Amino acid sequence: MKFTLSWLKEHLETTAPVAEICAALTDLGLEVEGVEDPAERLAPFTLARVKSAEPHPDADRLRVCTVETDTGERQIICGAPNARAGITVVLAKPGDYVPGIDTTLSVGKIRGVESHGMMASERELELSDEHDGIIELPSGEVGQKFTDWLAAHDPAKVDPVIEIAITPNRPDALGVRGIARDLAARGLGRLKPLSVDPVPTAFPCPVSVSIDDDTRDQAPVFFGRLIRGVTNGPSPGWLQQRLAAIGLRPISFLVDVTNWFTYDLNRPLHVFDADRIAGSALRLYRAEGGETLTGLDEKDYTFPAGATVIADAQGPESIAGVMGGLRTGCGDATVNVFVEAAYFDPVTTAHTGRAMKINSDARYRFERGIDPVFTHEGLEHAVRMIVDHAGGEASEVVQAGDVPDVARAYKLDTARCSSLVGMDIPAETQRETLTALGFTLDGDMAHVPSWRPDVQGEADLVEEVARIASLTKLQGTPMPRPRAGVPAPVLTPMQKREQMARRTTAALGYNECVTYSFIDKAAATLFGGGDDATRLENPISSEMSHMRPALLPGLLQAAARNQARGMPDMALFEVGDAFHGGEPGEQQTLVTGLLVGRTTPKDVHGASRPVDIYDAKADAEAVLAAMGAPAKVQILRGAEGWWHPGRHGMICLGPKKVLGVFGELHPKVLRALDVKGPAVGFTLWPAEIPLPRKAQASRGALHVPDLQPVERDFAFVVDTGVEALTLVNAAAGADKALIEDVRVFDEFIGGSLGADKKSLAITVRMQPEEKTLTEKDIEAVSARIVEKVQTATGGALRG
Repeated sequence: MKFTLSWLKEHLETTAPVAEICAALTDLGLEVEGVEDPAERLAPFTLARVKSAEPHPDADRLRVCTVETDTGERQIICGAPNARAGITVVLAKPGDYVPGIDTTLSVGKIRGVESHGMMASERELELSDEHDGIIELPSGEVGQKFTDWLAAHDPAKVDPVIEIAITPNRPDALGVRGIARDLAARGLGRLKPLSVDPVPTAFPCPVSVSIDDDTRDQAPVFFGRLIRGVTNGPSPGWLQQRLAAIGLRPISFLVDVTNWFTYDLNRPLHVFDADRIAGSALRLYRAEGGETLTGLDEKDYTFPAGATVIADAQGPESIAGVMGGLRTGCGDATVNVFVEAAYFDPVTTAHTGRAMKINSDARYRFERGIDPVFTHEGLEHAVRMIVDHAGGEASEVVQAGDVPDVARAYKLDTARCSSLVGMDIPAETQRETLTALGFTLDGDMAHVPSWRPDVQGEADLVEEVARIASLTKLQGTPMPRPRAGVPAPVLTPMQKREQMARRTTAALGYNECVTYSFIDKAAATLFGGGDDATRLENPISSEMSHMRPALLPGLLQAAARNQARGMPDMALFEVGDAFHGGEPGEQQTLVTGLLVGRTTPKDVHGASRPVDIYDAKADAEAVLAAMGAPAKVQILRGAEGWWHPGRHGMICLGPKKVLGVFGELHPKVLRALDVKGPAVGFTLWPAEIPLPRKAQASRGALHVPDLQPVERDFAFVVDTGVEALTLVNAAAGADKALIEDVRVFDEFIGGSLGADKKSLAITVRMQPEEKTLTEKDIEAVSARIVEKVQTATGGALRG
């Protein structure tokens, strides 16, 4: 958004310099991207007077001029046809930079004659494209700065141009008046009142307008007024200069008027040549798709289905909210014009402009949301300006549809400014700020102005107050501390467990990964996901189409990428959420580790070996212990299909209470994800760990039993198909309070036992707590162990 300082002062009565205005704009959230100040570019040049102009001895078109300057007389060679004695000119001295020719002057010789400077043309000073002769000034003193002369006689040529960046939530700042309103609220001046004297009605409007019923949601209201007897032609000089300063090419008065109000009041308009409207009726309807139109830029466009069309009896003649049609465009011969001011739906306008690949000032504003209530008043401003400058008389106003009701109000709680923003602003100051921004206050209710679609709640009122007061006044304040005692813990038990899991896993030598929560369908299917419940409606790529059902897919894909880059051995882990559904709450936090390759690099002493299930088991148990899991657990089988069926274990507190899984990954999973094994890992569920019965601020005292433990060995003959785990769990269940640990220390298969039998030897460690075990106590426990194992396995105690 560009505007000049003088343009801003049409709405803001201020004496603030450009630097102060720019600093305030950036602080208000309207960031200044650049300032183009012609006075800086023209600062070196001064006025001089030509005393004589004699023909050059060796060039017919050149003159040797004697020029009176502030430092005495200088000799200057000039080829301009109007170089003559007695005129006042603009002088560029040696050492001055001339922007129009991108040259720094120096003393030079032209056909053997020295020249000490140059007399500049308007194009050489980038004042205009005029270069047929040097600048002739009607008055001025020798040595006077050229910028001072321009400020007194032609101030528009030294008018600074300010460019600001507009965020999408501030469409009101797309007009100079909206910018002036913000600056006035900041205190940099007074906002001038805006009013218009409507042009009296001279005749009924011969053009009728209608909006189809199914189009009123995207074109709620349309105002129009016909002016007959206008004289189109070049715009007034001030209007041309303002538009040219912001990069718009003046075309003709009727066209320039629409550009003026687009930038001045953020009110896009359109003017039709009324004599070219077929049938004297305009209809707004929803495009079926395929209709064509030649735009004002002389390009052909095809309407997408659903776009808003303005049509006459011959068909489409305007793309509503985006661009007018060439057939009804105004030209030098136009004498009757139909002026349109309407409000179009932002979303529909954005879709239409994007589909038709048209970027226009009107589209830019409509798709961000202009002021719908100002539609009729904006039309009256345009009609008054046209009649005042181009003559003619105006018809009555025709209207189709109704102005959308955007009225809304929110409670102003002046105490929230401190709690939300951290700034203590007096209540009266807050009310004055909102009033200056156009809000209407009724008690503690603030009615939002129609030009602020971004204000949608009470917090936005606080934001406006803080923005005007300046967020740079925020000061860092330490968090409040309790006067006595230890502050209550901030982290929840789950957060503490996640923190401890990260620290412990990292201490075990793993590298933490943060992978995407989205994976491809094939990988999700391998781990029990990939259904429609976890499919993304609009994925950013085909490799991220589903929510991850586990953390292992992301870690395995990371391992494959590292292996492809020459890193065969790695230890990775991640703490994050996995999803088993698409609704809130259908996710769970997991701790997952992955070991790939070998334990250490190859070593001459033979310390290097492939990772195995016991590495994963040891790490899983260490992380569970750090998170507070009980020491006594069971190892069971029956995990999901992506684990190796015979080389995995579930860490349980019973058949239905699973704390985690460890083991080798299934070979088919490794092949599908292109991971070169061996690969083992673990997945833990922190939420399944029971909370302690009593919450304590510190860790409990170390418990060391006073009584000596007792170990007994047992050997059982069982079928070869019996798993050692079944035997171990049966023995441990004989007396859960007394038996501390059960370990397998020997296995013998075949021989005298037969081909279908094997011997498993276990050590049972019993830890008494209340009294020393007697032989009778030990035998009773041993009998229960034998009974439990025989019942569970069908085996017998080996003789």
